[in-house]
Order: sequence, then structure tokens, then C-alpha cells
Amino acid sequence: MPRVLVVDDSPVDRRLAGRLIEKLGDMEVFYAEDGLAALEAVEAHLPDVVVTDMQMPRLDGFGLVEALKAQYPLIPVILMTAAGSEAVAVRALQVGAASYVPKTALAEDLADVTQRVLAMSRTHRSQTRLLNRVKRSITEYEVESDRELVLLLSSHMQQQFNAMKICSEIDGLRIGIALEEALLNAFYHGNLECSSKLREENCQEYSDLANKRCGESPYKERRIYITVSMSRDEASWIIRDDGPGFDPSKLPDPTDPEYLERPHGRGLMLMRTFMSEVGYNDKGNEVRMVKRRKIEQ
Repeated sequence: MPRVLVVDDSPVDRRLAGRLIEKLGDMEVFYAEDGLAALEAVEAHLPDVVVTDMQMPRLDGFGLVEALKAQYPLIPVILMTAAGSEAVAVRALQVGAASYVPKTALAEDLADVTQRVLAMSRTHRSQTRLLNRVKRSITEYEVESDRELVLLLSSHMQQQFNAMKICSEIDGLRIGIALEEALLNAFYHGNLECSSKLREENCQEYSDLANKRCGESPYKERRIYITVSMSRDEASWIIRDDGPGFDPSKLPDPTDPEYLERPHGRGLMLMRTFMSEVGYNDKGNEVRMVKRRKIEQ
């Protein structure tokens, strides 16, 4: 049974987050009131994932991320961000956190993000000996707009990446999360043309529209095309959809702390934070991401 540690100095917020995660079923949730208590809980219970608030006494979310990265590098951390904690949260993503959920969107997104990070973590820990012996590879995929297939592909691509040992194991998990976000963007926003604005206004209506369009023309005929190139020093992913695209010049700067508290837009933030390079074609229906091995000074 997966174990999730929820860390928040507010008893109400702490319990709210725990209940949302417990709705996933077959999940053990335990709690800590701040970062120092969380470190003691991690040592005692060794959770599979940590979900933490940012602003806390004694040891805040950033300090907790740093401590966990040093002591327990395989435990992914999900941040719960609130107004006033944006700059600290950006720093935490840069040094080791796996994902984040604005507190304004906990009800809609926390369970889903937790489930996805747990799935990525399990995939990350099950590498095969054969994949570890790959030296260079170029792979092309063409997949239909099927959410289950898209998520399966993101897990497979993470396995490919981990085998090349370009970065640490926890960074490999973070790359897997960024790839999943990019593929889901191509699926929802590209091929199905479901807008983030609609999701912010009505999450259920957004989901219903996506399900409906999966069975309608022209959406159901559209495909996602992926080219993956890997060596021991660099990996690149080109992801293109059949949608109408957008104007990349109008994208907001996802590293701006104010951007973090938007209920949605997590994908671009995580892609830019975890990858070495992210760029779009002029049409806006293709993204290229690169992760390079860090050169030790």
C-alpha cells in the first residue's frame, strides 16, 4: 500500500489534503505539522511520496525539499502552493521537488497529481538490465488521441531516459513528469482543442468535452507524433500534434513566481524547470525539449 506524508502547519489544510488523497483508495496517509516533524516522520515511516505546504515554522517547504533530496533522494515531493509562497516554490522546483498544486486547485488536482507521481516513481524504480546497456537510440512514435495510451507512452519514455543515466534517479523522475505534461498538453490542448480557461472555470465540463471529442471528427482522427533521440550525454524529445497550434510568442514566462498560483498551466512550468531547453515551432503545435548531462565543475 502506497504511503503518503502530508505536511502542513494548518490542521484544517492538512486534513483536507489527506482526505483528497485518501479518496484514491488503498492509500495510507500520515501527517506532520512542519518540516522538522516531517523529517522525523520520513525516518520512521519512509513514505512513497511527500506532499508539503511551503510556508511553515521551524523548517519550510524549501528546506524540507533540500533535506529530502540530500537524505532520501528517491522520495518525490509535491508542493502545495499558496499566495505569498510562489518565489520559494519556484526555488524548490529548481532544486528537487517533483510537481506542485496550487491550494486553490487542491480539490480538482491534488489526487490526480499524487497518483501520477506515484505511478512515475514506481516506473522509475523498475529499470531493466537490458535498457541500462543502450548507448544511443532514436525512436519515433505515432499514437492516437487515447489518454491511457499517452500515459503509458510517457512511462515508457521515462524508462528509456533513465537507462541512459544522464542524471540522478530523482531527476529522472522529474523528467518523466515533464514528458507526461507535454504529452497531455498535446492530447488535451492540441488535438482535442480543450482550453485551459475552460478547465479553470469548470473542471467537470472540461473533462466531459474531452471525452466527447475523443469520439468526434476531426478530433478522433488526430495523432501525436514523437521523436526521441538519446545518447549518454543528451536526450531530446520532439512532440507534435495535429491541432491548430497557438502563437508561442504569447506564452507567459512560467518562471515568474506569479504564474505559479494559476490553477492550471503546471505543464509549462515543469517542462521549463526540469529540462535544459524547451522550444516551440512557429505554428505552436510542436515542442522540442532537451535534457543534457551536467558537467561537473
